[in-house]
Amino acid sequence: MDYFNKRNKPPEDNKQKELWRIKEWFGDLSEDHVNKLKLFNSEIIKLNPSLNLISEKTIPFSDVIHFADSIMASKEIVKDAKPTALVDIGLGNGFPGIVLSVLFPEVKVTILDRDPRKVEFVTHISKLLNQSNLTAKVIGLEAIPSGSLDLVIMRGPTAISKAILALRKQVKKGGSLYMMKSEEWATEIANIPSQLCSFWIPSLVAEYRLPVGEVKFAVIKLNKIAD
Repeated sequence: MDYFNKRNKPPEDNKQKELWRIKEWFGDLSEDHVNKLKLFNSEIIKLNPSLNLISEKTIPFSDVIHFADSIMASKEIVKDAKPTALVDIGLGNGFPGIVLSVLFPEVKVTILDRDPRKVEFVTHISKLLNQSNLTAKVIGLEAIPSGSLDLVIMRGPTAISKAILALRKQVKKGGSLYMMKSEEWATEIANIPSQLCSFWIPSLVAEYRLPVGEVKFAVIKLNKIAD
């Protein structure tokens, strides 16, 4: 598709505003990690007008809003789950799945989305970054087979109660859903309907602050305890 034509250039206004402070903030990342994430960011800027991957307002600060957030959450998720494979069901833009696949090449990451264009974008990034552990599939939540998901990650505005209701059949007993949330996570957990508590047990994995700003973010784990 024309979306992925390498002759396309990012809009000059976005190119001039672009900030990239990942190497400064995360000294533990290798040069290869940083270069791959930077290339991913460049492709987002180039293709966003066509694919609407992230809000235009966040492009100048995507290094902190999208990348730093995904890096910090990915580290906490992998530390807690010690996964060999996981599924990213979120916004379809590759956060945090693509970032996690780069930082942890030993983990097989599959990104699911109902939008073929976003799945093609993830496939394009996988080839561009030579990430053999990263794949994508066009599928809606309702089409995911019951009990087929073991470890799932989600980033986005979907409320915890809505997410666990939507995934009640798809996540198998003993499986886990990790959600990246804002500092309002405790309120979301308190609002989980009592009947859903018979199927899921929520817990806080970690809280963190981004390199810029004082707002706390969190990784919340929902363990599936019953079918």
